[in-house]
Amino acid sequence: MNPYATFVAELAQQLERGNQFPLGGFPIPVHAKPSTDAPRVLIFSPHPDDEVIIGGLALRLKRELGWNAINVAVTQGSNKARQGERWQELQQCCDYVGFGLVATREGGLEGINPKTRVDKPMEWAIKVECIANILREHKPAAILFPHDDDWNATHIGTHHLIVDALKSLGPEFSCITVETEFWGAMDTPNLMVELSVQDVTDMITALTFHVGEVKRNPYHLRTTAWMIDNVRRGGELVGGQGGAAPDFAFATLYRLRRWKAGQFAQLIDGGKFLSASGELKALFSPDRV
Repeated sequence: MNPYATFVAELAQQLERGNQFPLGGFPIPVHAKPSTDAPRVLIFSPHPDDEVIIGGLALRLKRELGWNAINVAVTQGSNKARQGERWQELQQCCDYVGFGLVATREGGLEGINPKTRVDKPMEWAIKVECIANILREHKPAAILFPHDDDWNATHIGTHHLIVDALKSLGPEFSCITVETEFWGAMDTPNLMVELSVQDVTDMITALTFHVGEVKRNPYHLRTTAWMIDNVRRGGELVGGQGGAAPDFAFATLYRLRRWKAGQFAQLIDGGKFLSASGELKALFSPDRV
């Protein structure tokens, strides 16, 4: 009997079973509060749900190094009728996984896309200042935000919004920058971060609190497959063409750099695989900021 027939059939069966699982409503765990002087990592999420899809690194920084992980909800979606509900879902998601939550403004920013940046520079400048104020207030050691070719217009717009805000802060501001991917794969990631079964379980469970979105498209059931495929891609994109993939089950790919003196600067040489038992301190020590 072909074992792969069973393998594929079991995967299909698990997806079918997953359609019957509850969405949200899980008991909220008790999370230890970060110390008042804990380094902060800000996740600039283009839409509610991005924070846990790409937030594995922030979750590990929180759990393993005691960092204060805070999601900045750049927008609350384009459907005004759903914005209030999406904010409630987002708050429950962040509460479940242990992320703090900051709004850019009531209802979130709108028009975060390359067209607004070009056609409405005065309006764009107000949005940039909003993000710059958040960066000034929180003084993050690291930030997560989409890379500049992440397909979705709001994801690409969020990239430019964050970079424009960083530039507006002047040469004295510095932090570690972590570019993320979801809709459009990066050509040049340099960091593969393994996520444990517990990490992924908590992230997927938190994602189900975005009930309205996963009812429309049950992507929470397929996010694990994306994380598995990241190991395939990252084996060569991060490790080098022809390189062997590490023995990870789940991973997320990032581009790790540093913002220093008003521009991006290299932070690591080559690519890096960070296992679930690997030391985060070496990459995210205070002297790297």
